[in-house]
Amino acid sequence: MNYERFSADNTALLLIDHQVGTMQLIKNIDRELAAKQSIALAKMAKILNMPTVITSSQEDRAQGPILSGIAEILPEAHVARVKRPGVVNAWAYPDFRNAVLATGRKNLIMAGVTTDVCLIFPAIDAALEGFAVQAVMDASGSPSDLSEEFSRQRMHDAGVVLTATNTLIAEIAQDWSTPTGQQLITLLFTDVFPALGAGIA
Repeated sequence: MNYERFSADNTALLLIDHQVGTMQLIKNIDRELAAKQSIALAKMAKILNMPTVITSSQEDRAQGPILSGIAEILPEAHVARVKRPGVVNAWAYPDFRNAVLATGRKNLIMAGVTTDVCLIFPAIDAALEGFAVQAVMDASGSPSDLSEEFSRQRMHDAGVVLTATNTLIAEIAQDWSTPTGQQLITLLFTDVFPALGAGIA
């Protein structure tokens, strides 16, 4: 398989259903951690001016609005978010898929609030369509360890690369000494690993 290193110039960020109500379904990891990591991804995208597509499902119901942290960091992407009426697989919803295609990027970073529903289906479909997909596992979670395990296995088997926020930021940065790298390492220490950052300081 041909692999092109993910960079700010060839990658788009997709944030799927990080809504205040849906966050409550996360049980296998700390949901506050998942929220924090999804917001860190939004900050990374802002630093890099990376195209970002946000989608939500049934905001007027129990799922609720997108996390305020994401909305505040990426206001334009939030305003332009794709509001799905109830279609489970975001990739199967034409407005979302078309918004992703409009970025012109073939490398996709995906984070979905629930691994076993919101993330798995679009990640697999995009990978099968020829996109290089990295799924950020600590920015999502599942109601049980079992559903998380099976979802990760299915994505892996379909060619989705499973990663974590810190690994992804390091890959995108490539060089901490550059101006952008300095911003990203600061993000890493202040948002992703605040305890580590305090220790180094």
